[in-house]
Amino acid sequence: MLKAMSASESSGWTLVVPVKTLVAAKTRLSAAAGPHRAALAVAIACDTVEAALSCALVARVVVVTGDPVAAKALGEVGAHVVGDPEEGLNAALRHGAREAVRLAPGDPVGALQADLPALRPAELARVLTAAAEFGQMFLPDAAEIGTTFYGVRPGVPFTPGFGGESRDRHLRRGAKELCVEGVESVRHDVDTPDDLRLALTLGVGPRTLAMARKISAPGPDGGRDPEDGDGARETDRG
Repeated sequence: MLKAMSASESSGWTLVVPVKTLVAAKTRLSAAAGPHRAALAVAIACDTVEAALSCALVARVVVVTGDPVAAKALGEVGAHVVGDPEEGLNAALRHGAREAVRLAPGDPVGALQADLPALRPAELARVLTAAAEFGQMFLPDAAEIGTTFYGVRPGVPFTPGFGGESRDRHLRRGAKELCVEGVESVRHDVDTPDDLRLALTLGVGPRTLAMARKISAPGPDGGRDPEDGDGARETDRG
């Protein structure tokens, strides 16, 4: 049985975050965001990365992207940015994981979706604490079809299987499914206007909120403007 990682064994997680080129990012939000779709995608990714870097158990974030605009914005947030080999999502994650191991060979490596604008550092910490018990693990998305987080301990092959019904794919590959209560912000990724509405009820980061207000995205009741409610993520640095 694997022994849980201790603080002495790891200085913290390296999280790999893939960010598409903006022309291909968040196409299902086109109806809601219109000409602001690319800017909304950058805002969501920046809020996700900033929240991840604020988590006490995260040492660094490696962003994989081939988009210069996204790369600049995410670098300013504090991410270590590398280019995208343009061979698909999982190839990008493996590329980022190799860079993660180069930077910190003794640290665990995780893949985190870039579209978690409501992400709270304390909730991510709960996930990473649970993850320390296993060699290879993942967290399903809120729909329990996809995956928002996948990770491995040092020395364990990094073999992410994101895309489509990835929950089932990760289970079949032997990854342990994490069952952690109270981590909705880590499980709620944003692909559609309905996802964005729900994220606003959870409370999103400042960039996403500013963009939602700019595009007048409908609120959780289907018609209320975010200006009528706060929609902001709590200032949570735990």
